[in-house]
Amino acid sequence: MAQHIGIGIGAGLVSALLFGVLLKATPLAILLYLVAPLPILIVGLGWSHKAALWAAAAGSLALGLVIAPFMGLAFGAYIALPAWWLAYLTLLGRETPQGLEWYPTGRLLGWIAATAALAFIAIAVLSSPNHAAFDRQLRGLAQTLVQARMPAPRTTGEAGRTETPPTETDRSGPEAGGDAGAGLQTEDDQTDVTRSEIADALARVVPAFAANGLALLLTFYLWASARIVRISGRLPRPWPDLPSTTMPRTTLATLGAALLMCFAPGYVGVFGVALVGALSAAFAIQGLAAFHDRSRGRPGRALMLFGLYLILFVTQGIALVALTLFGLADTALDRRRPQDRPAP
Repeated sequence: MAQHIGIGIGAGLVSALLFGVLLKATPLAILLYLVAPLPILIVGLGWSHKAALWAAAAGSLALGLVIAPFMGLAFGAYIALPAWWLAYLTLLGRETPQGLEWYPTGRLLGWIAATAALAFIAIAVLSSPNHAAFDRQLRGLAQTLVQARMPAPRTTGEAGRTETPPTETDRSGPEAGGDAGAGLQTEDDQTDVTRSEIADALARVVPAFAANGLALLLTFYLWASARIVRISGRLPRPWPDLPSTTMPRTTLATLGAALLMCFAPGYVGVFGVALVGALSAAFAIQGLAAFHDRSRGRPGRALMLFGLYLILFVTQGIALVALTLFGLADTALDRRRPQDRPAP
């Protein structure tokens, strides 16, 4: 037990160091930050979830004392506790007449989505306990992105200096110039309104995109850490058949509840939006698993899978929308699971 505590503390300090270098804001620092959850997941899967909990506590305490209390809390809420929780669920099992039954990968995938949404809302509340301040931050970020993609048009004075000299008709009277100026001003106002509407809509869905990306990353972290621990021979759980992963139908009810929460005020609505985004990532992963499962034994399977991943790469993730719909249909219809086997 003492050895597990020591290993957990060491892993937590390594993870905290990887998280803390983000303050340098260099490409290498960002790359190291992205692998910060791996030490906690590895120690949790290879030793025990208690060692992962010691790692979470040690890393949070170290960052809180050395850098700032907020850094320790942020590390614990966004990195350490999600990693510990997923490691705990992965090694969860129960005795049955048929033997030890491990926690189903379908339910684990659903928990990955819920964990991503909870981690996002936790870091949001820590950074801005006042929802109004958080909303202003999101709107400011969205306006910056919109202005970068839709720069403001040049002013009338700037346009006048670059255009051709006015004709006699333009000099005919102040009324004509006044009408043209009013037209330009109206067009600029309409453009400003359009940019403002786009920024407001973007600010509304930012939590969904953030939680979606975090859910995909957590899935990759869990898979990568399990592979590493398996290679070392310390993974107590047999490797599951990942293509057969199917989330239970209760996940659809969770998605419906999340959609309803999106209309709630304050952080409840933000959590609903984040949960919708995280569940979309989970359904996309299930759609990918279903494609792997249904293509087994078919001629040209390797070419089909290569084409799928090539499309995902070329479209920069836009094809994930189709995979999400496929995963939703796979969960709702439940065609892959034998009828005599209940849902996990």
